[in-house]
Amino acid sequence: MTKTFRLGLAGAFVAVGALAVALIAGGAATPRIIPGLPDEGTLTRWALPLSKATMDIAGVLTVGMLLMASVLLPNNKGLLGKTALGYTRAAAWGGLIWAAAAASTLVFSLSETLGLPVIEVLGGDELTSYASQVSQGIALTLVVLFGTAIALFSRGAITAGAAAGLLILALATLLPPALTGHSASSPNHSLATTGVALHLLVLAVWVGGLLVLCAHGLRGGADLGVAARRFSRAALWCFIGVGLSGLFSAIARLTSITELFISSYGVLLLAKIVAFAALGAIGWWHRGRTVPELTSGRSGAFLRLAAVEAVVMLGTVGVAVALSRTAPPPLDLPVDRAFELLGYLVPPPISLANLATLWWFDLFFGALAAVLAGLYGAAVVRLSRRGDHWPTGRTVAWAVGVLLLVLATQSGVAKYAPVLFSVHMAEHMVLSMIVPIFLVLGAPVTIALRALKPALRRGDRGPREWLVTILHSRAVKVITHPAIATAIFITSTYALYFTPLFAAAMEEHLGHIAMTLHFLISGSLFFWVIIGVDPAPTKLPYVGRLLLLFVTMPFHAFFGIALMNMGTVIAAEWYDQLGRTWGSPSLADQQAGGGIAWAFGEIPTLIVLIALAFQWYRDENRKSRRADRRADAKAARDGGTGDAELDAYNDYLSRLNRSGRGLDPADKE
Repeated sequence: MTKTFRLGLAGAFVAVGALAVALIAGGAATPRIIPGLPDEGTLTRWALPLSKATMDIAGVLTVGMLLMASVLLPNNKGLLGKTALGYTRAAAWGGLIWAAAAASTLVFSLSETLGLPVIEVLGGDELTSYASQVSQGIALTLVVLFGTAIALFSRGAITAGAAAGLLILALATLLPPALTGHSASSPNHSLATTGVALHLLVLAVWVGGLLVLCAHGLRGGADLGVAARRFSRAALWCFIGVGLSGLFSAIARLTSITELFISSYGVLLLAKIVAFAALGAIGWWHRGRTVPELTSGRSGAFLRLAAVEAVVMLGTVGVAVALSRTAPPPLDLPVDRAFELLGYLVPPPISLANLATLWWFDLFFGALAAVLAGLYGAAVVRLSRRGDHWPTGRTVAWAVGVLLLVLATQSGVAKYAPVLFSVHMAEHMVLSMIVPIFLVLGAPVTIALRALKPALRRGDRGPREWLVTILHSRAVKVITHPAIATAIFITSTYALYFTPLFAAAMEEHLGHIAMTLHFLISGSLFFWVIIGVDPAPTKLPYVGRLLLLFVTMPFHAFFGIALMNMGTVIAAEWYDQLGRTWGSPSLADQQAGGGIAWAFGEIPTLIVLIALAFQWYRDENRKSRRADRRADAKAARDGGTGDAELDAYNDYLSRLNRSGRGLDPADKE
């Protein structure tokens, strides 16, 4: 029996044991059975959480194996080594087990939903309907499909890029089941949904990476020191991310600290907190003691502590599965449809004071703003410590862009945007036409390339090499082409508002995040083409940039005019459900939003023209200085001064001197 097998057996035992204890403590294993009501039976009550635990562990291990292959282990100019290829092959089996466990969970979930023994739901039409029409069933069906796809494509992955793509797919596959659980029914579902998504993604990277790293060390795998150092750096940020996202998820479900001690849900949450603290202590010990020893060739202490950490993590996974099967404490919520949709009551009548004071925290864009500001600030500090100059204007532009992003997504604007179309349109214009201008002027790619250090091994890929690879990829070349970027910028607006997409995005919090993120990305792509400081695959001359700007902006004016002339309300069902009793009717407010879209184009156009004029002036100066340097260099080689007229005049004087003729007084003048 190998060390890896013994570790896996111990981890499985701990995970199942923790799951069983948590189910009993939370009451999910022994529910009150009321005679006469449907009962799914003991088999389903125990098999469903076991299937779900197997699904979660298989997903986490698949993420860990793809992380090891694509990021933690060195590669050779993008090609996976023999050990990394072994992990992609193992990920294929992980994906297959993941899909099978999801299919089993689908069957047992239907048994619980219908209150029928599992034998009675097999082979009927109910299973097909549940898998294709109910949100929980659809989520599990997606896991089956994506897990199977990972199993198939992992067999042929031979490059780090392919393994990284499969890693992103695996992380996305983790989300659907979690986002249809308690988070979707939480009163503050926007905070709960974002919190659980971030929590799950970061936790999968942390747990999966450690489990596979530990197995790699026990097997005597190559490059253990390199993989451990890389994982140690990522684990610190994973620990912070898990802690913060878990905190926000708890805030969204609990109304007071006392519920941690008086409810079954709170007790299980406390158990997770204790395990989280223990993992943090182990990680701190790793970082300070065992990783340096591993670098020196002594791996025993690291492997022993990592094995303990892996077992604790698997036990935490078992508690987490039981927590998802335990109902949160009941909340005394207002019976209000707007509260169910928004997570808050319809705000009071709009005013400048309310826009400035009624802030609403959006975890996703708050975290995005913090990451953007933190990474840029860290890059500036690194360049400063190295003695490299970075233009202050670029830093100021980036800071202004991040600040506007915070104001648009966290202030009263964000609270009124789902209620009033006019405010939503103002937010849209800021996010797609103002924020991207300042972010692009901050030159984030350039500062990243200057601040990031090259990989230690020649041919390997560190963060800097990954960034260069992405910038040179065919996909980036396509979407950053001026024609494509402009088409995305223009057509996406019309496609969103003149199709059912807008109503669907407003109904779902994830849809709203995707819509807002699209505004930001599409605007950044377009303005990168126009005023981008960073290197781009296709660079337009300045005259072409001006023409593209003046051709594009009228389309937004036409869009605004179309909204102003519409006689029907876009997403009327959404606005009717909110029951707003103040302000203009929905149609008049929509027409006001069209007026904002029509008039707003002048502001970004003016900012871009100023930036273009400045860039054009500086570019001409650089060209002039470059031409002078070339002329001076040529003159130095030829013995001249570099100025043709001056050289000709000097030659004329030289000839006069050689001929012995004096200068006429008129010549002197």
